[in-house]
Amino acid sequence: MMRWMASLPALFLAIGLAAEEPPEIIEDTTYRIIELIEENRAVYEEDAERMREDIREILMPRIDTLYSARLVLGRHGRGRDEDEVLEFADALAEQLLRRYASALLEYDLRDRLEILPMSGDNTERMTRVRTRIRLDGSSRAPMDYVFRKTEGEWLVFDVIVEGISYVATFRNQIGEEIRRHGFDGLMERLREGEIELEVEEDA
Repeated sequence: MMRWMASLPALFLAIGLAAEEPPEIIEDTTYRIIELIEENRAVYEEDAERMREDIREILMPRIDTLYSARLVLGRHGRGRDEDEVLEFADALAEQLLRRYASALLEYDLRDRLEILPMSGDNTERMTRVRTRIRLDGSSRAPMDYVFRKTEGEWLVFDVIVEGISYVATFRNQIGEEIRRHGFDGLMERLREGEIELEVEEDA
């Protein structure tokens, strides 16, 4: 679990700046946010909401939150109005941002990202960018970003850390929440920050 927690901040670092190709999006945004944190560290240490707002402004336009939300909801999203799915997508993104944004202050993030050469079955509409995140010491965590092109723009919809998919793992947990509390109960718990989504290493 600690390896996931240590590498998860890169999820927020590596998505965001409008760049033509996915590897450029990852590289450019990583260093953009590193500079943002370095320039405003003292402010952010006193004002966590300000930091979340600044990160949100960069990240959210580059994530396909609606598509990702539909994948996470799976069969529980069938037949639901788009407004309901959008509300879920916003609540899920906000919960993750609120939980992990402060972790960005705890790491010296410069020079920790390595983008690997493109390989595999990439297409004009779907592609996977493989990276490695250097953790403390010499260990490196594999982290892949799955993009799809929609309306001519590359957007991230899944992140895979050490072989574990964000979408697949959260689908299991969200499905269990819906079975226990219903969709309305899920939304209330998300808004109140009562749900702590986890990605287990052995999942």
